[in-house]
Amino acid sequence: YFVLPYTIGDYLSNEIRTGKISTDLPEFKEAEKKVANRIERLFNIKGKKSVDDFHKDLGKIMWEYVGMSRNEKGLKKAIKEIRKIRKEFWSNLCVPGDKNSMNSELEKAGRVADLLEMGELFAKDALERKESCGGHFREESVELDGPQKGEAKRDDKNYTYVSAWEYKGDPSEAVLHKEELEFNDIELKQRSYK
Repeated sequence: YFVLPYTIGDYLSNEIRTGKISTDLPEFKEAEKKVANRIERLFNIKGKKSVDDFHKDLGKIMWEYVGMSRNEKGLKKAIKEIRKIRKEFWSNLCVPGDKNSMNSELEKAGRVADLLEMGELFAKDALERKESCGGHFREESVELDGPQKGEAKRDDKNYTYVSAWEYKGDPSEAVLHKEELEFNDIELKQRSYK
């Protein structure tokens, strides 16, 4: 599951006051062309496997290797398997129906195409962070002794930053950007789940 901050609603709420945006702008025309090309590409695959099959395959990999508990070996396997699924998706997808009318399978195909990229990027991001953090437990990052034995082990020396991945057309080419965090009024502490 995803945890979305409550602040995002307030942040976006002022956007409704922007007013009507012209569809004659070059950015709009470019976006419209990209969407039309993507729809055409999805329909021209003419494969044998349903969108739901790909979605389930991705879900199993995400659950097994990129979930709340994860390790380096599993994350690397997930990346490899997701790439295979994405390659098959773009060569063996079947989107029934018509592209010029309401088509829920086409809608799902677009979302699953995005999820296949996002899933790989999630695994790549989790592989990059070699510590247990938040609700995610990195199996290699555990306290081995003392009162916190068995608990998630933080690495504040190397992971006190906020990060964002820059899209470069493929998750394998995404570039990680980091912004160091400075803690002046808050003391960083090990969390205990006991």
